[in-house]
Amino acid sequence: MSSYQTEENGLLNVVDGRTSLAGSNRMEILLFSLGTTETFGINVFKVREVSAAPFITRAPNMPAGVEGLISLRGNVIPVLALAKILGLARPGDALGASMMVTEYSKRTLGFLVSGVDRIIRVDWDKVRAPDNISSSVNNYITAITELPDGKLVSIVDVETVLATTFGDAVVGNISPIPDGEDYEVFYVDDSGVARRKISEVLDKLGVRHKHAVNGLEAWTRLQGMASHAQQIGHRVSDELDLILVDAEMPEMDGYVLTRNIKADTRFDGIPVVMHSSLSSEANRAMGKRVGVDAYVAKFDADALADTLRPLLTRGHQG
Repeated sequence: MSSYQTEENGLLNVVDGRTSLAGSNRMEILLFSLGTTETFGINVFKVREVSAAPFITRAPNMPAGVEGLISLRGNVIPVLALAKILGLARPGDALGASMMVTEYSKRTLGFLVSGVDRIIRVDWDKVRAPDNISSSVNNYITAITELPDGKLVSIVDVETVLATTFGDAVVGNISPIPDGEDYEVFYVDDSGVARRKISEVLDKLGVRHKHAVNGLEAWTRLQGMASHAQQIGHRVSDELDLILVDAEMPEMDGYVLTRNIKADTRFDGIPVVMHSSLSSEANRAMGKRVGVDAYVAKFDADALADTLRPLLTRGHQG
């Protein structure tokens, strides 16, 4: 049995009371197991509640890894066997005694897991990009952190789980920006799936772009751009029109990154857009507090394009 139990909506209430963590470069991770010796984690902000595995209604033509559907307070949601998706389930294995109800990227999903342990608080600078982990789960792990006892925790890239199971969000017809090649966007996201979709949108807008894969790398590169611009007598805004940041990233989160950018006068006039699967009002409010110019939930290509277009053209006219 899980050592972490919640009443209905209990975990959501806990999460709502912890929004002050955002912007402190710290995160809380819900630890869980998938029937192996490995320990996995998920950002608490993406979890609505935890319960015993419910009765699941089988349905035809479900994607691989989707065990069926449940009704949760009037909403029908798919339930995924996380061990099966990550390639850790063997024939005959029980797929999960517990269920985490997650909410991110405008989707609500149930994740079956073997057990849920506890919530830990970690500094983002103690969270690293993964390496030297088993190939069966490599594509689904976005970061690694270490517990005080030395045990490693693999943080699951739930955006990749969503994309792999239900398919990538389709980037449809997006009108290019006139003279789009005159604009440059710098974006940062630790998810390979997200970076690919962002690039598609920017390519359709016709703008040039560069990227980083975590907040610390982004801040280091942005400082380098600012120093170079100073050396040649330019403003950073002469070369960069917009910065697009993810919220949760290893080593430095998007809130701290945004606060750093907004506190550095060299970046004056460059709008910062936060693009995150954490789409709650609390996260949007935190984005506003650190100074983001707009907040877009992942992944809606049209909404992203519609948000970027006026900010880019306004910045260029300025």
